[in-house]
Amino acid sequence: MFQRIHRRAAVVVAGVLTLSLAACGGDDSTDAEDLSANRAGAMATYGVGDQFKATEPVKFSVLYNNHPNYPLKNDWLFWSELNKRANVTLEPVAVPLSDYEQKRSLLIGAGDAPFIIPKTYPNQEDVFVSSGAILPVSDYLDLMPNLKDKISRWGLQPEMNTLRQADGKFYLLPGLHEKPTHDYSLAVRTDILDELDLEIPKTWDEVYSMLKAMKAAHPDTFPFSDRWHKPQPGGALLNILARSYGTQGGWGYVHATWDPTAKKLVYTGAMDQYRQMLQYLNKLVAEGLMDPESFTQTDEQARQKLANGKSFVISSNAQSLVNDYRADLAKTQPKAKLTKIPLPVGPAGEINPTLRIENGVMISKKARESENFVAMMQFVDWLFYSDAGQEFAKWGVEGTTYTKDASGKRTLTPDIDVVGLNPKGSKHLQEDYGFFNGVFVYGGTPEIVRSFFSAEELEFQAVMDTRKPIAVDPPYPFTDEEREQASLWETPLKDFVTQSSLQFILGQRDLAEWDAYVAELKGKNMDAYMDLVNKAHERYQKEHG
Repeated sequence: MFQRIHRRAAVVVAGVLTLSLAACGGDDSTDAEDLSANRAGAMATYGVGDQFKATEPVKFSVLYNNHPNYPLKNDWLFWSELNKRANVTLEPVAVPLSDYEQKRSLLIGAGDAPFIIPKTYPNQEDVFVSSGAILPVSDYLDLMPNLKDKISRWGLQPEMNTLRQADGKFYLLPGLHEKPTHDYSLAVRTDILDELDLEIPKTWDEVYSMLKAMKAAHPDTFPFSDRWHKPQPGGALLNILARSYGTQGGWGYVHATWDPTAKKLVYTGAMDQYRQMLQYLNKLVAEGLMDPESFTQTDEQARQKLANGKSFVISSNAQSLVNDYRADLAKTQPKAKLTKIPLPVGPAGEINPTLRIENGVMISKKARESENFVAMMQFVDWLFYSDAGQEFAKWGVEGTTYTKDASGKRTLTPDIDVVGLNPKGSKHLQEDYGFFNGVFVYGGTPEIVRSFFSAEELEFQAVMDTRKPIAVDPPYPFTDEEREQASLWETPLKDFVTQSSLQFILGQRDLAEWDAYVAELKGKNMDAYMDLVNKAHERYQKEHG
């Protein structure tokens, strides 16, 4: 699953992470607040590893992202077992996946949001902070022992600091990963590699050489024809390629990137590394190695070209490899072999480009006034951050949906399928039971995060685990006034970078005009924007360390 890379990323902060996270951003503690009127149903003592169970039946409303692949059912085992274990009834406010972000904004703006608001990506909470509609959850970490424990043991303070606003607080409870689990790379027809006596490419330069050999042997093809160009051209490819060049692009594009040499944030779309990335793609297109329609065609068109032997390489994740591409090829070219290769290495070296935090949960400000507020925070901590809660949300009920052997290895019961593990099963873990649901499944140890991975995908992850995680950029949270000004500049700047990137890649604009392009960015207030960014960064460093 794609993991969005957000605007504010944090630099590694020297010093030891204290349990209260006081080293940066203030004292995240509930000590100063009187919660005596908000403890109905809460456990008197609740710590790491404890099973949360409300002392009286409680109900919490939750915004529910209704996924078309497993539409909401009221009779799911997830709901009844959750009530049995935690004495909690969740009341979902269902919103279609296609309208989730828009409906979430409308509900929050109208003051009608449920107490628990999952499926929120880092940076999406920014627009709700100034209105006071969502809770500064960093004030209540003492109620969440499992969350605090994982932040401490896994050294996640730099990532958590990326979430802090100008007041030093954060308003999103993110999914936490012990290790980065990177998914996206290239899928390559390895039977064509065998035909040409080629090895799997390890670098982007070797990808270029591979594509040249494929083109020479099959001149009527575009060896590389890509997909995932929405909401912007080359969204997936530029995301991974930019990281390989030491910048950010595509789905992961943000306006500011840390320059360790200059010791300041610079404008991403004007970086030389960004130019080098565009130059590489321009070379592929100019030499007929990459389909120029890669940046405009539908996903279905890209899949058809691969299935029909008109291309041999496509961007991929683990799920698309199995469910899309191999399923397509099985119908058209059953002898074809397709492999998702480890992310090719670029000028940035052998890096793992995925951050260790992902989308998570906002809490409505209204929840703070509830008599069950403490119980709710304990419950959220258990379900989203305890080992037991994460196992339950993902695998379900031992003895019913899965079994566990003496070594702790889990196995789905024979009649239940998910991600093709039991393709002959008559029941589906998501559709029929409500588990492995994106609303409730976030992060964890590699053992739980990767527990549905195939042996092939685990081999891919083993390679990526040997690579150094990317450094986390420093935070630069804006004040309300700065954010208002920045928002006026950001859209025109991003639109121009997106448009120009495509023109440079397709050869519609010569890369010799790069300096003129940068001058045009300056004409769109790039320098003023970066002054605002670096001012915010310096202020944050001064006030919060």
